[in-house]
Amino acid sequence: MPTNTHLKSIAAVVGGLALASTLTACGGDSAAADAKVVTVYSADGLKGENGDGWYDQVFKDFEKQTGIKVKYVEGGSGEVVQRAVREKTNPQADVLVTLPPFIQQADGKGLLQKYTPKGSDQVDGADKATDGTWTSVVNNYFGFVYNKKELKQAPTNWDQLLDASYKNKLQYSTPGVAGDGTAVLIKAIHDFGGKEAALAYLKKLQANNVGPSASTGKLAPKVDKGELLVANGDVQMNYAQSKDMPNLGIWFPQATDKAADAAGKPTTFALPYAGGLVTKAPHSENGKKLLDFMLSAKAQQQVSEIGGGFSARGDVKATDANAIALTKLMDGVEVFAPDWADIDKNLTSYVDDWKSATGS
Repeated sequence: MPTNTHLKSIAAVVGGLALASTLTACGGDSAAADAKVVTVYSADGLKGENGDGWYDQVFKDFEKQTGIKVKYVEGGSGEVVQRAVREKTNPQADVLVTLPPFIQQADGKGLLQKYTPKGSDQVDGADKATDGTWTSVVNNYFGFVYNKKELKQAPTNWDQLLDASYKNKLQYSTPGVAGDGTAVLIKAIHDFGGKEAALAYLKKLQANNVGPSASTGKLAPKVDKGELLVANGDVQMNYAQSKDMPNLGIWFPQATDKAADAAGKPTTFALPYAGGLVTKAPHSENGKKLLDFMLSAKAQQQVSEIGGGFSARGDVKATDANAIALTKLMDGVEVFAPDWADIDKNLTSYVDDWKSATGS
């Protein structure tokens, strides 16, 4: 799609008539709307470091089968939504993929139109919008990573991270900007039995924290190299990264005794990659085809095999080596269900409170 700069250049050269026709093309009312292209805005994690991720395979197969080229734009979970908000009057993306609570935020801002992809009937009701605006395409769980070479044993609880040995060796992505960063706040609120206790802890943790990071995906390489000892992440992304990062290990902090439902147990919660069709998408038919393809049985079978994640479809039972290893990793980990409606409603105040507590 032409950018505003390109449009201005065209107008300067060939006059207002050409500009008008270009704008019409962007609006999806001309032959350009039928172009063999689809643009995806996505949170990071599903594209491989070396072109070997789930997206890499799915996009390659999709292009081969349909002749439609995938244009891919990656950013933090909140970043991609913010970009779509800025472009709302002139949408550039056809498909938006991000994590909770940002997929709900995108829906609330009117960025997503109703579309029910083929295969979405096999997705659990908790993992898709009731109004049909988005559905999970890859299931996933929140987690932390540590350097297995420098730390002979993974940390087990939050308090250990306050030790001076972690000073400037610990980092988590920014709540309100990154999905996994927001997840740190959500898990802390659960594990400490409430917001105030969680913020009091994160205030103390700030003494060891390197600082903000808009993207979680950039933290794992730092952990693998030993620049960091611990960082936040998510199971799918970090498991996939560990194939090329031998020092990367995944762990889940235990809940404190204030968490009535899981005291003393390692905890996590589902953090799926959820996709939806962008409102007034320039190539909406191509966007629909891509969402259908992502949820096809073959693509879902590849989620664990290639992507290191969990299929969004309940009828797809993966038995590959990665699926077996992921099941073992999750064994004994308590999975709790966040109140996403509350988080979506109060996200801004939660993030503001976090900024105030940590001085961020």
